[in-house]
Amino acid sequence: MLAGFWLAIGYVIAGLLAFVLIVTIPFGIASFRLASFVLWPFGRTATWRRDAGLWSVIGNIVWIIFFGWELALIHLFAGALLMITIIGIPFGVACWKMIPLSLVPLGREIVPISSVAKDPYGIPA
Repeated sequence: MLAGFWLAIGYVIAGLLAFVLIVTIPFGIASFRLASFVLWPFGRTATWRRDAGLWSVIGNIVWIIFFGWELALIHLFAGALLMITIIGIPFGVACWKMIPLSLVPLGREIVPISSVAKDPYGIPA
């Protein structure tokens, strides 16, 4: 229960670790953005930024190595635990939908669903 709270704590810890070095501050900002999205995902979705360039690709590779795979495993584990009960199945699926975002957060932005024509998961707005 309350998997979003524990996942948000994981993102905050990753963000604080990223703030230790000046160079990794964008990782910390992305991590805090994901923490807010994990706590309250309702009515919001993640979209690709059109102006994200080569640096976001390089940053995502670094993110995967240092923080992304751990956070993706936490999402995988939390989703599996949520799926134990019938009531938790939709929450487990929602938790698993966060795995790609936890792996490559740079070059993405969290926007209201009403501002995009189509949700990346195929749900029309």
